[in-house]
Amino acid sequence: MLRRIGIEAIEVRRADELAQVDGLILPGGESTTMVKFLTGENLLEPIRQFAGEGKPIFGTCAGAILLAREVTNPPQLSLGLLDVSIERNGYGRQLDSHIAEVATSLAGGAMEAVFIRAPRFTSLAAEVETLASIKGEPVFVRQGKIFAATFHPELTDDERAHRLFIEQALKHQQQSAVPS
Repeated sequence: MLRRIGIEAIEVRRADELAQVDGLILPGGESTTMVKFLTGENLLEPIRQFAGEGKPIFGTCAGAILLAREVTNPPQLSLGLLDVSIERNGYGRQLDSHIAEVATSLAGGAMEAVFIRAPRFTSLAAEVETLASIKGEPVFVRQGKIFAATFHPELTDDERAHRLFIEQALKHQQQSAVPS
């Protein structure tokens, strides 16, 4: 998706590679495996520092789980950067995966969302803004420069979620380039 909208993307697998990027996407996948990788490579604290520097992070599906303050079903370690509680497989197992249209506050109205063994936000702090919802439940949220979607926006043709994230990365890049 990033390449399609004209943004160079690189994989970050080591802490020193974080210095090369203006924003970080934590993708979908298996969150327990991702936690093992992040702890094994000592990436948890460097990612927290990355966020502390005001750089944006976007977690999709399993990435949203990694960002949450609290994870249930079962509980698991997370980065704790987004003041939400999230339930793993909150919409059911693999057979319950589906595509749905979700209401958004983004220009352009509703968007298609692909839910694959998707997590479900079970609580959001007051500071967390809902950007998209389905049947009144949040599925795409933002707290400052931290974004999380319980679906896979990269699996559709709709670029808005990624463009919103990129806007934040570019703003941070421009702010960092201004001498104080």
